[in-house]
Amino acid sequence: MSATDPAILICTDLDRTLLPNGSQPESSGARPRFRALAAHPDVSVAYVTGRHHALVDQAIAEFDIPVPDYLIGDVGTSIYRVQGRAWLPEQAWQAEIAASWGGRDGPALHALIADIEGLLQQEPSKQGPYKLSYYTPEDWDRPARLAEIESCLERAGIAANLVWSLDEHAGTGLLDVLPAAASKLSAVQWLIHRQGLNDERTVCAGDSGNDLAMLTGPINAVLVANAAAEVRADAAGLAEAAGYTDRLYQAKGDFHGMNGCYSAGILEGVAYYLPESIALWADVQM
Repeated sequence: MSATDPAILICTDLDRTLLPNGSQPESSGARPRFRALAAHPDVSVAYVTGRHHALVDQAIAEFDIPVPDYLIGDVGTSIYRVQGRAWLPEQAWQAEIAASWGGRDGPALHALIADIEGLLQQEPSKQGPYKLSYYTPEDWDRPARLAEIESCLERAGIAANLVWSLDEHAGTGLLDVLPAAASKLSAVQWLIHRQGLNDERTVCAGDSGNDLAMLTGPINAVLVANAAAEVRADAAGLAEAAGYTDRLYQAKGDFHGMNGCYSAGILEGVAYYLPESIALWADVQM
């Protein structure tokens, strides 16, 4: 990069995006190359994940991934600045999204919808102050049940964002009930504005249904090659409907000897939008 290039921000999901914990193989040199890119002083990294910060800490140790500059956790309902290994919460973001739930918390919302067919509340460790999470059957009647949940919450004056995705490895659906103002995309946009960063120098990466809002909006995005065919089709359709087909890149592989899965796909997507980024990791050997 030249001295005049603005900083790059890479916003990436973790599980089965940066983390190679899916069924497809990982290109051997991809993670070291990603670490080299993340280490450059003009590159910032934000992890955008359903995990909370303690589980992100575990992933950093287990998979030898960089400590990020920022964490957007709990499916966009928490934002942290990371200094050393200190996680500094952005209280202003939580105050902004809290209004959607009218001062109520997860347990209060759960009481409103607990009897809806197919909902199994996830473990306490997977809940958050503004994230109420459930397992659902893989073949759940999603349109009918989501409409039922939405109706229950609306009658109680709750404005919610319902995010459903499929964990194809576990064979189960995942439902997150969030404040209406919260999503991975809205959190990324808030972070960009808050830190004075540049939309055109930001690239978002993901693989699953709960990444779709982030991948099909106005910010440059890459869908890694290991994403399920259904997610690929949904992403293409949503991006086209929103007029953002030029902002969605689907990693193909066969790029610098890598297969496009996981961190290889992130590198491929960042290079698609910002070709000068290749120079920051190209010397790392496979």
